[in-house]
Amino acid sequence: MSLLDPGMDLTLRPMRYPRFFERFKDAIKNTWTVEEVDLHSDLADLSKLSAAEQHLVSRLVAFFATGDTIVANNLVLNLYQHVNSPEGRLYLSRQLFEEAVHVQFYLNLLDTYVPDEQARFEAFAAVENIPSIARKAEFCFKWINSIHDLRSLASKDDRRAFLLNLICFAACIEGLFFYGAFAYVYYLRSRGLLHGLASGTNWVFRDESMHMAFAFDVVDTVRAEEPDLFDDAMEQQVRDMLAEAVDCEVQFAADLLEQGISGLSPADMREYLQHVADRRLALLDMAPLYGSRNPFAFMELQDVQELSNFFERRVSAYQVGVTGTVSFDDDF
Repeated sequence: MSLLDPGMDLTLRPMRYPRFFERFKDAIKNTWTVEEVDLHSDLADLSKLSAAEQHLVSRLVAFFATGDTIVANNLVLNLYQHVNSPEGRLYLSRQLFEEAVHVQFYLNLLDTYVPDEQARFEAFAAVENIPSIARKAEFCFKWINSIHDLRSLASKDDRRAFLLNLICFAACIEGLFFYGAFAYVYYLRSRGLLHGLASGTNWVFRDESMHMAFAFDVVDTVRAEEPDLFDDAMEQQVRDMLAEAVDCEVQFAADLLEQGISGLSPADMREYLQHVADRRLALLDMAPLYGSRNPFAFMELQDVQELSNFFERRVSAYQVGVTGTVSFDDDF
C-alpha cells in the first residue's frame, strides 16, 4: 500500500510510518499558549516607530490577520483526506491545533497593536483591499482550488496535483511567505523594538519549521514509494511555483518598505527571499534557481540566549519540557 492510495487506513499497529508519529510527539513537546506572550510590553515601542516603520508594522499585521487561516483551510479541505496513514493524520490534527493557536496569537496582536475597531476590520479585509496582500492570497487560493474537487488520488496526475499543493503550502507559503514575515520581525528586534512580538514569533517559527519538516517527510516518502511521479515536468512546475511565490513576496516587500527603512532595502529583501527559495529547492533535491546569498546578518542565527531564557521561564508550565535551539542556518 502506498501513502497516497485512496482510502482511510485506520490501523496504527503495525505502524507503517513511525517517522510521522515521532513528528506528532515532537510537536506535543512544543506546546505553548497565546496568554504566555506579553504583547503589551510592545506598546511603548509602537509610539517610537517612524512613519516608515509604522507602515511596515501595519502591513505586516494585516498579512498575519488571515495568513494562518488560509493554511488551516487547505489542511482541512485538501491534505487530511489524502494522507492515507493514521499516524500521519495524527500529526495533521496537531498541526491544525497549532494553526488555531497562531490565528489566536495574531488576533491578540491586532487587538493590542490596533486599538481602533474599524482599523482592525480593515486589517482583516486586507486580502481584498491591499494589492500586495491580495496577490499573495490569490496565489494561495489558486493552489487550494487546484485540488479542491479531488476526492481520491486515483491516477498519477491526481497524485502529482496533490504533491504540488503540499509542496506549495510547505515551501512557498509556510516556508517563504512566513519566513519573509519573520525577517521583518527579527529586523525590528535587532533594532531593540517589539520584543513581545519577537518572543511570540519564536514559537510560531518552531511550529512552522516542524510543519515543513513533516510535509517534506511526506514528499520523501512518496518519492521512495512512487519515484516515477517526480518527472521533469513536475520539477519545472515546482520551480515555476517558487519563482511566482518569490515575485509575490517581492511585491509585498516593496509595499512594506516603500517609505524607506534603514538597513532593510527591497533589493536585500529580494536577495533574502531568493536565498530561502533555493533552500526549499535543496530540500526537494532540486537545483537552485537563484544562487543568492543571505544578506541579513540578523537572520544568520537566532538569538539563542534569549530563546533559551524564553523556554526556561515557561518550562515549569508543561508536563513535558521543551528543549533545543532555533537556528536560521537549519535546513528549514
